[in-house]
Amino acid sequence: MTEKLSKAERTRQFIIQTTAGIFNTKGYAGTSLTDLTEATGLTKGSIYGNFENKDEVALAAFDFNLDQVKTLVDQNMAKASSCYEKLMAFVNVYDKINRSGSPRGGCPVLNTAVEADDTHALLKNKAATAINQWRSRIAELLRTGIENGEFHPETNVHQLSISIVALIEGGIMITKVTDDKNNFEHITRTVQLILSQIQINKS
Repeated sequence: MTEKLSKAERTRQFIIQTTAGIFNTKGYAGTSLTDLTEATGLTKGSIYGNFENKDEVALAAFDFNLDQVKTLVDQNMAKASSCYEKLMAFVNVYDKINRSGSPRGGCPVLNTAVEADDTHALLKNKAATAINQWRSRIAELLRTGIENGEFHPETNVHQLSISIVALIEGGIMITKVTDDKNNFEHITRTVQLILSQIQINKS
């Protein structure tokens, strides 16, 4: 049975969901209080009655956007059987995000990391944690693939996992800057090539 949310919790959730796309598109510095009040239809007092300040709204919005991406990744990985397919599902999710524009603004990790690198320590830490979790998940899939005989045992798991993260994030950045969604296809093929090189041929 689903737990019923209080009015305050519903309002807080509404603010997060409504402003998440704005923060992810315009960034922390570019998002004004006016943006938040216009999007939600709430007053400044209503927003700050539920959040201590803009920082708290931005951090909650980042978590919301990241959860959307994680859900997409989980759904696509659930359809895959091998570690290779699961890793490619990971990459393909970001291709879908680039093409669909959902979540609004694209990858929240890249957007936040670029803006908050030297300007917002809390958001930077959020992005860093997300990248480390992402790398750990890829590393776990690589180790599982080695254990079940799918990948070569001499595979450098740490090097490859962080390299895949870098390829995907770099591909997203290039795609956004050039406004050419097809650029990400080259990243997809590169990851596919790298993974094929560590696969053990069982034929």
